[in-house]
Amino acid sequence: MAGLLAPPYGVMESGGRSTDRMSDKENISSNSFGSISKHLNKKSLIESPAKLRPKSISQVPSEKILRAGKVLRDAILSRAPHMIRDRKYHLKTYRQCCVGTELVDWQMQQSSSVYSRIQAVGMWQVLLEEGVLNHVDQELTFQDKYLFYRFLEDEQEDAPLPTEEETRESDEELQDTLLLLSQVGPDAHMRMILRKHPGQRAADDLEIIYEELLHIKALSHLSTTVKKELAGVLIFESHAKAGTVLFNQGEEGTSWYIILKGSVNVVIYGKGVVCTLHEGDDFGKLALVNDAPRAASIVLREDNCHFLRVDKEDFNRILRDVEANTVRLKEHDQDVLVLEKSPSSIQTSTHGTTTTPSHYKYTVMSGAPEKILEHFLEMMRLDSHLNESDTALDDFVLMHCVFIPNSQLCPVLMAHYHAEASQGSEQERLDYTLNNKRRVIRLVLQWASVHGDHLQEEDASLAFLEEFFVSVSDDASVIPALKDQLPELEKLVKNSSDDARSSPQKHKVLLRQFSMGDEKLQKRQPIKSNDEILFKVYCSDHTYTTIRVTVAASVREVISAVADKLGSAEDLLLVNLSSAGDKVVLKPNDISVFSTLSINGRLFVCPRDQLDSLTPLPEQEGPSTGSMGSFELMSSKDLAYQMTVYDWELFHCVHELELIYHTFGRQNFKKTTANMDLFLRRFNEIQLWVITEICLCTQLSKRVQMLKKFIKIAAHCKEYKNLNSFFAIVMGMSNPAVSRLSQTWEKLPSKFKKFYSEFESLMDPSRNHRAYRLTVAKLDPPIIPFMPLLIKDMTFTHDGNKTFIDSLVNFEKMRMIANTVRIVRYCRSLPFSAEPSQTSKNHLDVRSYVRQLAVIDNQRTLSQLSHRLEPRRT
Repeated sequence: MAGLLAPPYGVMESGGRSTDRMSDKENISSNSFGSISKHLNKKSLIESPAKLRPKSISQVPSEKILRAGKVLRDAILSRAPHMIRDRKYHLKTYRQCCVGTELVDWQMQQSSSVYSRIQAVGMWQVLLEEGVLNHVDQELTFQDKYLFYRFLEDEQEDAPLPTEEETRESDEELQDTLLLLSQVGPDAHMRMILRKHPGQRAADDLEIIYEELLHIKALSHLSTTVKKELAGVLIFESHAKAGTVLFNQGEEGTSWYIILKGSVNVVIYGKGVVCTLHEGDDFGKLALVNDAPRAASIVLREDNCHFLRVDKEDFNRILRDVEANTVRLKEHDQDVLVLEKSPSSIQTSTHGTTTTPSHYKYTVMSGAPEKILEHFLEMMRLDSHLNESDTALDDFVLMHCVFIPNSQLCPVLMAHYHAEASQGSEQERLDYTLNNKRRVIRLVLQWASVHGDHLQEEDASLAFLEEFFVSVSDDASVIPALKDQLPELEKLVKNSSDDARSSPQKHKVLLRQFSMGDEKLQKRQPIKSNDEILFKVYCSDHTYTTIRVTVAASVREVISAVADKLGSAEDLLLVNLSSAGDKVVLKPNDISVFSTLSINGRLFVCPRDQLDSLTPLPEQEGPSTGSMGSFELMSSKDLAYQMTVYDWELFHCVHELELIYHTFGRQNFKKTTANMDLFLRRFNEIQLWVITEICLCTQLSKRVQMLKKFIKIAAHCKEYKNLNSFFAIVMGMSNPAVSRLSQTWEKLPSKFKKFYSEFESLMDPSRNHRAYRLTVAKLDPPIIPFMPLLIKDMTFTHDGNKTFIDSLVNFEKMRMIANTVRIVRYCRSLPFSAEPSQTSKNHLDVRSYVRQLAVIDNQRTLSQLSHRLEPRRT
């Protein structure tokens, strides 16, 4: 029970005063409690003029958290008054205390949104940080243990019980209070961990810090091992006041900083502020790397800035460890494979102390493509089942298209399959041959499983599979141990060959596939690069010609097809024209452009001198009346269900490789990403549908009903784990054209305002959308994820890391992108099987409606409609 009387290790807090609290008298006279003074008898907080209030991290509690503490205390006294009482421990009496474990138990019983004890600890830590809840021995971390904590109000003797009115108010506010604490709790829990001495951080603590580091921009280029090392040494530092100087130009560099919250100005003598750094940026590393003085001064740009700090000694040790654990394989004095050695398991003594690692593993960091493949084949375990996850091999199978396409991979695999040992006894050579062949067979099966239908689009890959099967069949007659893998390989080759042979006869024509049409009413099937499409391409006079080309056709091929139809020999441009009149001239090498058009966008072709004269078609403007008549007859749950069914079809059609093509540029692979384009476009379509319907609803009362209905639909989408549509609806309601409709929002019942506020909190982009990520982490598949964020994650990794380092493949980058792709795989690992409502009588009408949404995609038009509904108040 001994308290920490000195500031905890790894914490630097600065402000106008010391980190110890002001005396009660000073606090009271400062009027810092503001508008909630009526809830506290401030005079009675003073036990004696000399007594200090218990220590806390924050100097003065915020009004929100002070009120939260009041609500929780009142609720406990109302529902479980036995929790707050005098307690004896070691012959000492502690007045009016709660026990940490009981507080956690109670909080989990009050709300289903508190799903774990760790989450509850973070929520109580929020109160502890601000001094609204205090440990009796002034410890600064909340623990789920038999430790005593006291509410701020109970610091006074004979603290008053809440009145009936206060109890009623607190009961009404309890769920909102728990929601607030659940939103800020993870950050408080993170700060609590970072305040611990590095040697006191448990494995769970290090994992939580590591997860946080994965989403910090400044660290995106670092290896997994380095991030895990950093998790053990990072120090939390905070400063309360703007204008605080973190360090001055010319001083010795002692630390590297990463901004966790807030912003700083970089100031150079004689030049002033040269730039501003924000959340996720870092500074101070150069002085450590070069062992040079600080090149600039760093000044806080705003109040309450939080940083992660790495001190010079730890920084240099990590660099030394990285180099010491780096294994370089060379050929002709050049690196061909770079591996990182790390412990795969740690031996622990009976006393619980960590000793030397018992085994090491070697992780590929970079290498030549053939050497990376060779390494994975050598390391492959043959004693595990094929369906057991080999993440490292899966990384290669998923990502190899970036650095070694199938046309190059197939001959290399065949060469490895036929490789023989050049030395050793006859038995050793036979063992090598058998194991080598089994490894290659296993890799080929996994490769074919991941690539699936995409292999049918490549003649070279199909030819390789057939040749490979013949080789394995021949060898199996001589080496019986290969026979057990033969049936699966035979099935794979037969299916691929049959599909490929029948493909020309079944060659699909996707009639107006990406625009409004009856095709949307059919169940979606995956679109392949060699599927054909009938598409209208317009001229400047709004006449059009219909062309038939493959989905993955290049702009050059599209222009050629149009020119043939028009009989034109002019130098033509292909233009993506939006409903707002914005023009994008497409590059000749761009491919699969049909699926990348905006919702109401159209393709135009024209000579260069007619580019300025292009105008949108009347049909591009979208609807002029809303669909309230039919929309109000459909139940919210039916709409959410049918939306989820359609979204799942679209999501299920997206091949894993499309995410990689999209990230690295589809033109580099000559492959379509049409399935993913359409799924991403669906997000925009739903968002615009919400805005369109509300802005076209001229009657205020109907508009309020519509707003309520969209909130209900969003809630049902969330229940169905359709987070893509959930976010699209919420973002539609937060669009300026809707959010400015104050008269509409004022009439929305408070219950729905609360729901909407809760939904908005999940969209909070701070800390790289941490609120959303925590929500998804609790869900089991099937899940339809918020796809734009996954795309952002992959783009973030791609832009922040080179694909090649010193002519070697940066495989750490491949691993990070593959991890994001596996999130999509996990979301789809179980089928969507929810049943429609039994009471629904018009499910066919609902199905048709959600698949053929008519929207306005011109923000200017939507804003004008919004101002017409509710003109700006003067």
